[in-house]
Amino acid sequence: MLEINRPEVLAEVTDAFERYETALINNDVEVLDELFWNSKHTLRYGVSENLYGYAAIAAFRASRPSQGLQRELVNTTLTTYGHDFATANTEFLRNGGAVHGRQSQTWMRTSEGWRVVAAHVSLMPKA
Repeated sequence: MLEINRPEVLAEVTDAFERYETALINNDVEVLDELFWNSKHTLRYGVSENLYGYAAIAAFRASRPSQGLQRELVNTTLTTYGHDFATANTEFLRNGGAVHGRQSQTWMRTSEGWRVVAAHVSLMPKA
């Protein structure tokens, strides 16, 4: 039977997710690159871009503006499925922003540790 949210696995994924968030708001590209699976199968759908493969995601990160990245997370839900697979879903708000963001990530345990294998970011008008 598949175990959902085994405490030790959930703690590992939570640590990886929080490390990602810290790197994101500080534009720590090295850590962001590290936390994405280095594979042609990795993908990231952004607000205005579709990125296929690790190289495309890394190139996007390297060219992205480093200002205005602070945000507040709300309604964050992390779920682990067994020992090696997890999802992270959250909403985010930026100070003074007119939009409400949503982010989903699929995480997989690799020999290097937990890595994002798929991500999706979207925006909607603030309610």
